[in-house]
Amino acid sequence: MEVIIRPDKASATELVAKLISNALIEKPDLVLGLATGNTMEPLYARLAEMHKKERLDFSLCRTFNLDEYVGLPAENKNSYRHYMNEHLFKKINIDIRNTHLPSGTAKDLDKECEKYEHKIKKCDGIDLQLLGIGKSGHIGFNEPLSAFFSRTRVKALTPTTITQNSPLFDRPRDMPKRAITMGVGTILEAKRIVTLVLGTSKSDILAKSVEGPVTSMVSATALQLHPKCVVISDEKAAAKLKGKDYYKWIFENEPEWEEYR
Repeated sequence: MEVIIRPDKASATELVAKLISNALIEKPDLVLGLATGNTMEPLYARLAEMHKKERLDFSLCRTFNLDEYVGLPAENKNSYRHYMNEHLFKKINIDIRNTHLPSGTAKDLDKECEKYEHKIKKCDGIDLQLLGIGKSGHIGFNEPLSAFFSRTRVKALTPTTITQNSPLFDRPRDMPKRAITMGVGTILEAKRIVTLVLGTSKSDILAKSVEGPVTSMVSATALQLHPKCVVISDEKAAAKLKGKDYYKWIFENEPEWEEYR
């Protein structure tokens, strides 16, 4: 794992956008794992801008989202399919048939999870997985005690997650209590992982995720086991990291980051 600290949210987001852009240019049929949430909205806006102004080409790209709420149809404005369509897919030249999310309204949810895993394997796995970290340390909806070898499955959401996400619903009580999520094991099989963590509210959990012991109580600590995972944060999210000086030194001195400085 590498940790890169940028001065603010804008510069951290820009770095992630450039990493995704370069990966797409290098491999036009990139298999890209996607995440949702407030942190990702400026990132997707920047990618859409790069498509419009720099002709960043998504025409051959294939995407797989981390999760979807159980019980919400795709057209529901709180579904992650709706989120992705509005924030990214409608603004770039991607073939919508190549954008994949699990169906939260499938009659057989277990079979839907199996199908999702099969689709990922059929694409030879995810090349670059984009992640955020929830306040309980979850990646996707892998809540505390999620097994590190877990696969795509239905997961009950914790009160912390429900409290964090329910204000996004017109009636908070309507937020589903379950979701389909890629498993920790599924996520760790991605060839490369880029995790974006921003803001003071994430400083405690970022420190636990990056520098704390590996534990299923904090799913994001599993990322320490991945050979090609980079965590990109702003100064506020990085406030409680003990190795801040070293992480900054890496960005300022390592050749792989030279073009991004």
